[in-house]
Amino acid sequence: MSEWIEIGKIVAPQGLKGDLRVYPSSDFPERFTQPGKRWLLLPGQLEPRSIELLRGRCLPNKGLYVIELAGIENREQAERLRNSQLLIEKGDRPQLEEDEFYVPDLIGLTVINQLNGETIGKVINIIFAGNDLLEIEKTSTDTPIISEVIENKLSQKSNKSQHIKNKKKTQSPQSKNILIPFVKEIVPIVNFEQNIIEITPPEGLIDL
Repeated sequence: MSEWIEIGKIVAPQGLKGDLRVYPSSDFPERFTQPGKRWLLLPGQLEPRSIELLRGRCLPNKGLYVIELAGIENREQAERLRNSQLLIEKGDRPQLEEDEFYVPDLIGLTVINQLNGETIGKVINIIFAGNDLLEIEKTSTDTPIISEVIENKLSQKSNKSQHIKNKKKTQSPQSKNILIPFVKEIVPIVNFEQNIIEITPPEGLIDL
């Protein structure tokens, strides 16, 4: 599935003529309103199939779209597509503006505390809210893992990085998830070449 990007999930039929309700996972309305080829992955299937989007419209105040797909002409056919994923090919993604990101590209990135170089964990989810939140699987071990990228930065400022590198933690290994607001002040750097996100968390945020 690395060649595909999910743009929405079919959640229910709409009416009796085969229309479908879609919960979007894309910020681009044209994915659901502009006719053209899309891809459909049914529950339990491993490979998507191509399908033609004929038309679509937004349902105001519901956060949903209603779409019409070629060959889906009644409610029974539409019901069979419940929980299916609507996909596009990865190469069809439009260019983003500066500081805009695709959710799948953020998943799996390693999160580094820019203040001390310690690895906090990995991004496992994005929660859409007033300010979007990075859900991070936080991993603590007896020996902190120092990002080489951040360690080099720290060493240029002072000699404290060696002290941090050798510092021991007393707690036993554990994992838990934390939420980080995805705003520039807290997440100043997203580096896809290094597969890392650098954050400057306010005091106490990552210890919650």
